[in-house]
Parts: sequence; structure tokens; C-alpha cells
Amino acid sequence: MKDESFPPTTSVSVVAPARLHLGFLDLNGGLGRRFGSIGLAISSPRTRLTIRIGRQGEIVGPENARARGYLEAMQQGLGLRGPHRMRIEEAIPSHVGLGSGTQLALAVAAGVRALHGLPLDSAGDAVRLRRGARSGVGVALFDRGVLVVDGGHGSARGPAPIICRIPFPEHWRVLIVRDPTRQGLHGSNEAEAFTKLPPFPAQSADFLCRLVLMKALPALAECDLPSFGAAVRDMQRLLGDYFAPMQGGRRFTSPEVGACLDALERAGAHGVGQSSWGPTGFAFTSSAAEAERLAGLARQSPHGKGLDIRVCTGLNRGADVTARVIADASHSTAGR
Repeated sequence: MKDESFPPTTSVSVVAPARLHLGFLDLNGGLGRRFGSIGLAISSPRTRLTIRIGRQGEIVGPENARARGYLEAMQQGLGLRGPHRMRIEEAIPSHVGLGSGTQLALAVAAGVRALHGLPLDSAGDAVRLRRGARSGVGVALFDRGVLVVDGGHGSARGPAPIICRIPFPEHWRVLIVRDPTRQGLHGSNEAEAFTKLPPFPAQSADFLCRLVLMKALPALAECDLPSFGAAVRDMQRLLGDYFAPMQGGRRFTSPEVGACLDALERAGAHGVGQSSWGPTGFAFTSSAAEAERLAGLARQSPHGKGLDIRVCTGLNRGADVTARVIADASHSTAGR
């Protein structure tokens, strides 16, 4: 994300990437920090909005009710008055494991700040808008993209600190497999699920941290996809088994997504897994051609019927915040 504040202007557009949550590191918390996450910014889907000052306030487009709440919270927190008009052209589907809430919240916050010539503050706005309660990767990926690891939550307030950033290989591709008929756990149901799960074994947390530090990250640095994929796969299997009681006894929220990913793995995909609570699944390939081949096989198979199967890239940049001066803001057509 551009690390600058814009002068007062009449129009700001924000494009924010979706994110994959590849897994938690330590759900045990015995060392004083809990959760810890590894995540990746991806090119599709995305949230795209335009905000400006107008004579009357209006918010149109998908997820407009959530956006209104974030806008009002930002105005109250920053002491801003006056009507704002917002058009949401695209929105990451909500509650499917792609970070829709955090990306929308931070996109609104960044748009408001840029519109009023205020410095950007993703970490502070995440606290203000109650995002990043467990994982810090969504905030970090909004800022700068790439693949990141956060160090979990300790006693400090705010998003978990980012302890590692590694660019994602430009030639690798990500396969996204989403079941549009399902949503993952969220809100109070998600919070309740964590209270019902048994204590996470310290030995399992040890293994996850070792997988990330000694296999996934070095493999990514060396562009070794088979090793990177194997580390992600092993993380996903361990965590999937732990969360299975909250997912109908399955590693994957959607059985159809799970079956499709099994087929993709047999056909040569690497690192299959589920992002957060799903139902979105993912896999990695070594090239665009290989990704298109596998996506074609998945779409034509019985397992892929009715699923949203797409090819995207890992993003080595964060959200784009662009200001544009309009001669007469009172005649703006945003939201009409």
C-alpha cells in the first residue's frame, strides 16, 4: 500500500486484495502467545470502492450495510462530519475464509483518511473497527501484500506483530475452489467454537512452528514448490483434524470442495488446504499453464460441479489507494 497521505480531495478509490489464511502456528498458548498465523495476499477476488464527499450521504453496492458501519465508526473516531458517498464496485464474498470483513473495513478506513488528508494507519484502524482479533495477517497483507507470518497475540493490544515477510514467486499460481452455497463459521458462532474445542496439544504446536520455520519459509525463499506445498499440506491436515468437530466431522467445511481438492492433489497440485473456516479451499501450482490445466480438469470433473474455481496470483503488494480531484464534487455521480 502506498505509504503516504493525500491532500484533501473529492474522490478516493481503494482496491484491497483477498487473503488466504494458511494456518495457525500455536493454538496452545503455553509460552504466553496464542494463535500466530501464516497468510498470503491473492489477486482475486478483491474489494474495490470509491468514496467522496457529496451533498447527501449514500452507500451503494455489495456489503453496503457493513461498509456503512465502518464509515460511521471512522467518522466518530476521527471527529469527521459531513455526508460521504461511497460506491462499492466489487466485494470479497463474506464469511468464506478470504478476509472479507478486514479488507472491507481497512479499505473504508484508508479511503476516509485519504479523502481528508490524514495519514494512513491500518493497525490503529483495525483496533478501532475491531478487526484482527486472532490473526494479524489480514492487516499486514492490506498494507504490503506478500506472504507473512504473525507472532500471535500476547498481552499487547492491537494486531499481532508481523515477524516475517517473504515475496511470493511471480510464476507460481494459486487455485481457489469455493462452494458458493456455504459459509464458514463467523461472529458469535466462531467465538463459541473456540470455547468448545479441546486444549490444543503443545506437541502439535511445536510441530506446526517447526513446519513453518524449517520447511515452508525456506522452501518459499528457494522457490521449492514441492517442499512448500508439503509443509502447507501437513499443517492443514493437523489443523483440519483439530477443527473437524466444528465442521461436521470433516477437514473441509464443504465436502464438495474437499473432494475437488483431493482430485487436484492427485493430478499434481501442491499444498491443498482450506482458508480459515472455509468453505474456500486452495492449492498451488508451478506455472500459469499448469494452473489452467488443473482448473480445467476440476471444472470438468463431477467434483467441480457448482463450485467457483479460479486461478489467481500471489500479490507482492498491498492495497492500492488512489486519489483523484474532481472539479465540482457537488455534481459527483458516485452512488447514483
